[in-house]
Amino acid sequence: MLRYQVMKTRKIRSSCLLIIFFIFFSLVIKINAQDRIITTGVPFLLITPDARAAGMGELGVATSADAYAQQWNPAKYVFSESRSGMGLSYTPYLRQLVDDIFLGNLTYFNKIDERSAWAASFKYFSYGNVQFNKMMAGTIIDQGSKRPNEITLDLSYSLKLSEKFAMSVAGRFLRSDLKIHTDMDATSANSLGVDIAGFYRGSTFDVGKIDGLMRAGFNISNIGPRLKYDEGGQTDFIPTNLRVGSGLDLIFDPSNTLGIYLEFSKLLVPTPVAYYDKNNILLGYRQPDVNFFNGIFKSLNDAPGGMQEELKEITLALGFEYLFAETLALRTGYFNESEEKGSRQYMTFGAGIELNGMVIDISYLFSTSKIRNPLENTLRFSLSFNFDGSGNNQPTEELTSNIP
Repeated sequence: MLRYQVMKTRKIRSSCLLIIFFIFFSLVIKINAQDRIITTGVPFLLITPDARAAGMGELGVATSADAYAQQWNPAKYVFSESRSGMGLSYTPYLRQLVDDIFLGNLTYFNKIDERSAWAASFKYFSYGNVQFNKMMAGTIIDQGSKRPNEITLDLSYSLKLSEKFAMSVAGRFLRSDLKIHTDMDATSANSLGVDIAGFYRGSTFDVGKIDGLMRAGFNISNIGPRLKYDEGGQTDFIPTNLRVGSGLDLIFDPSNTLGIYLEFSKLLVPTPVAYYDKNNILLGYRQPDVNFFNGIFKSLNDAPGGMQEELKEITLALGFEYLFAETLALRTGYFNESEEKGSRQYMTFGAGIELNGMVIDISYLFSTSKIRNPLENTLRFSLSFNFDGSGNNQPTEELTSNIP
């Protein structure tokens, strides 16, 4: 679940407060039943930037390589049929409320040789233009506007350790600038993150009268120090996250392939702990004061409800992708999260088309939960270019090598 970390201001009377309240309320409407939902800083890092993954239930750690592997599993780049590629995406957020909150993403990758590759990406999340007014003696005074935002700059390196397995490491610079008023003492918060990922791509094998291809992958992302927003000591964990997934391609003939993917995800951030006043009255829940390294291990067994509650912190995504003639792709998927840990449950639909090395993808999200999703009923588009190789996400040679 995403929550915005908004700094307190002094004597602010502005329309932005209404927007911020709506964002917060729409995401934690069931807070009384979800006291121990795990929250982090820079939650936009968990927003899916590309429409291909978004159309398959928002998964991608074990899918075939594409330009957006930097988000999901950079180790996939060394298995790409293209020598290099670029991806550009724009994701509107809370579209039904405002029109200037969005996530922009730019990614580029390049294969150094058949065993190694590097990639770089830039993400920009805008909270929109916020107008500030101040009331003095019954007169509204315009105090200008601010545009709070958060950015990341990533760089990754991937290496093929064998013909079927590769690993990668990525470094990430994070900047969260939520200082939206001149009165505020808060400063921009900066941090660093590291990703460690692995990817396995097998050989084709017989599945009855058709061929199959197995993939598997993992990614531990955003390993890094907590964000510090002010001198008073307010800190927030960044969304350290573990993804594990597998995929199976069913190859009916050279023109028809069905991909089936399953992915599990868990935030490696400690469960919030209860705190009380001097009369032992519950005041609320907050993150434990531990460093990020201890927090990762603590997150594996700190749920008050024991292992049963710990398992509820794992989300599941199931996705399907049908590829026709290496040109047209149809996708669908389902994402599920426990009602006690955020209650995100939704179906997704998507499509993609490849034209001379240019890939256009589109996706749509339909919520099946009582909790409204910020991306509900929003069309997402992404554009990618593949250079010096196959323009499709599914490598031609690997999928057709055993087909008569």
